[in-house]
Amino acid sequence: MSQTKKTKSATREWLDALVFAVVAASLIRWLLLEPFTIPTASMEKSLLVGDFLFVSKMHYGTRIPKTPLQVPLTHQKIWGTELSSYSDAIQLPYYRLPGFSDVERNDVVVFNYPVEFQFPSDLKTNYIKRAVGIPGDILEVKQGELIVNGEPAPKPEEMQYSYDLISNRPLTVDFFADYGINPESFMAFTNGAGYLVFGTDEMMERLKSSPVVVSITKRIESPGENDSRIFPNGSNYGWNADNFGPLQIPAKDWTIEMTADNVMRYGFTIEKYEGHKQVEIRNGELLIDGKKIDQYTFKQNYYFMMGDNRHDSLDSRFWGFVPEDHIVGKAWFLWLSLDKYESMFNKIRWNRFFKGID
Repeated sequence: MSQTKKTKSATREWLDALVFAVVAASLIRWLLLEPFTIPTASMEKSLLVGDFLFVSKMHYGTRIPKTPLQVPLTHQKIWGTELSSYSDAIQLPYYRLPGFSDVERNDVVVFNYPVEFQFPSDLKTNYIKRAVGIPGDILEVKQGELIVNGEPAPKPEEMQYSYDLISNRPLTVDFFADYGINPESFMAFTNGAGYLVFGTDEMMERLKSSPVVVSITKRIESPGENDSRIFPNGSNYGWNADNFGPLQIPAKDWTIEMTADNVMRYGFTIEKYEGHKQVEIRNGELLIDGKKIDQYTFKQNYYFMMGDNRHDSLDSRFWGFVPEDHIVGKAWFLWLSLDKYESMFNKIRWNRFFKGID
């Protein structure tokens, strides 16, 4: 006797399709590509606020999730709530599938913000910067110019700095817009004498030709002016955002003598990212599990990240190295770009559609 196959209800079919879509999207997001939005101006003009891009997990190899107990398609919170989307009851060791390449110098990289210690490393906030230094590099900034291994580093095509602009009359939003400068990239001095402007060297040369501009001066901090915000915190090396280093970037299996100077330079990195249970820094000495360490060999590679908007970027100059296990993927290409200062169809930056990221 034949049995008639029971047909699924419309509700069951809808639920099955929804489950399939969630599983498929989760696998694609984990294994291949993840969408990302540029929220701040730290990478302008290379990347703009309102750019939507895809991050390739394939290039550097997909990370196996360290925190597997998580609501699909979420990061730190459940959508629209302040409820955690994960449980850290299970934490897996770091492992990365084989990729197409290693992180190369000057790649634009998405990574987990290292010093956000309240979250597991794979659920820290995603940041995007340029990898200006890779493991083993010796990095230095002199008068705002980046030096890597003793040679001037290539500059991104549209790298920005900050400038003091003095004018002979008040300037408007429309005036700055004619030079490609949006309302968030300039501000008037409190004394009304001029403006702080973020822009490229090319923009500043164009501005200099305006009859209302009296002078433009690039803001560069002086050598030896110590900035307490600069990494390593409290070092008193006389470093600032425009004059930094030299500092060597740790590489896996690199062994160093733990002198007082190296404890100052690398103690924080060893304490926070190398996986030791008990690390103490005391009187210029490094102690692991209560034992003084005279030599140390690094367990993983590290990277130095900087924003292309050099004077409007909190980056490795301020919070230090990015560990390899915090690397998410390579910024690959844009798929949409929206200008929040425009409306209707002018809001879409058509010339940025499917643009590759260099």
